[in-house]
Amino acid sequence: MNKKIILRQRPVGEPKFDDFELIEENIREPESNEVLIKTIYMSLDPYMRGRMNDAKSYAKAVEIGEEMEAGAVSQVIKSNSSKFKEGDFVEGRTGWQDNPTVNEKKLRLLDPNMAPLSTAIGVLGMPGTTAYVGMKNFAKPQKGETLVVSAASGAVGGTVGQIGKIHGCKVIGIAGNNEKCEYTKEVYGFDECINYKDPSFKESLKEVCKDGVDIYWENVGGSSFDAVMPLFNDFARIPVCGLISFYNLTSLKLDGPDRLPLLFRQLLTKRMMYKGFIVFDHYDQRQESIEEMSKWIKEGKLKYKEDFVEGLEKATEAFIGLLNGKNFGKLIVQINEDPTK
Repeated sequence: MNKKIILRQRPVGEPKFDDFELIEENIREPESNEVLIKTIYMSLDPYMRGRMNDAKSYAKAVEIGEEMEAGAVSQVIKSNSSKFKEGDFVEGRTGWQDNPTVNEKKLRLLDPNMAPLSTAIGVLGMPGTTAYVGMKNFAKPQKGETLVVSAASGAVGGTVGQIGKIHGCKVIGIAGNNEKCEYTKEVYGFDECINYKDPSFKESLKEVCKDGVDIYWENVGGSSFDAVMPLFNDFARIPVCGLISFYNLTSLKLDGPDRLPLLFRQLLTKRMMYKGFIVFDHYDQRQESIEEMSKWIKEGKLKYKEDFVEGLEKATEAFIGLLNGKNFGKLIVQINEDPTK
C-alpha cells in the first residue's frame, strides 16, 4: 500500500489536524517513463502553508483530496524508465507519501557518496539553493557590510548567515529563543543573535547594528521587519524570501500604524532595493549552488543542522509546529530506513 496525507479541507488561520487526512491506496505499477519509489526523507517547509489556500500565487494550490506537496529523497523500487534503475537514489517533489509512482521528469539522480542523502532536501537542496541564489543575485554581500538574518537558525537563514561570513560581512541573526541564538553564534559563526521575544529586542538590535544595516534577509516579516526598518543604510538590499509571520492570517488588515508611507520614503531617499524572489525561477543555478556549497562544507566554512521526525503519521504535527517555530534546523520527516547508513 501507499500511505499518503491529503488536504481534507482548506484551513482558516492556523492549520489544524482536521485539515489533513492519512489514507492508504494500492501501489500503482509504473507505466512508461515512470518509477515506483520508496520515500526515505521528506521535507517540511513554511511555503507549504500557502499551497493550502485557494488563491492565485506563484504555484498551483493543492486541491482538496490531493496529497500535500513536498520535496523528498527516495530509492527506486521498480523502474520503467531509461533514466533510473532499481536501487538508484533520487530527489523530487513527490509529496507527503511513502510509496508513490511518479514520472521520471520529477526526479534527479543523487550520488550517495557525495553527501548524506538528507542534505538533498536541505543544505544541498531547495533551502540551500534559495540561500545561495538570493545572496549571489540580490544581496550581493561585500566585505565589512552588516547583514541581518531573520529566522537565523532555520534551514535558509543559517545558510544565508554563513555565506555572509564567507564574504566578510558582520552577521546579526534574529531567532525565537536563546538556545537558537547561541547555536547560530557558536556553530554558524554569527557575530550576534537577538531573541525577538525579548522585551528589549528593538534596543538590542539597534545596539549591535551601530553602523546600520546593509542587507536584511527577510524570512519572517512582522516584528523582525519593524525592528530592522529604521536601521537601513543607503543602498540597502532586502531579499524577501518568506513571510512566515503572515502565513496564517485570515485578513491582510494588520494592527498598528500603516508602514507603507515610511517604507516608500525609505525606498526613495535611501535608494534601497526590495526584491521578492522564488527559488524555482533560478534553478539554472542549482547545480552551481550544490557544487559551491559542497566545497564550503568540505572546507569547514558551512555547517548545517537537521531536525528529524520519525514516521509519515507525524508529518501533520511537525508541520503545525514548524509554523510556530518549534523546529530547530532543517525539518525532515524520516519515513523509511536510510540504506546508506
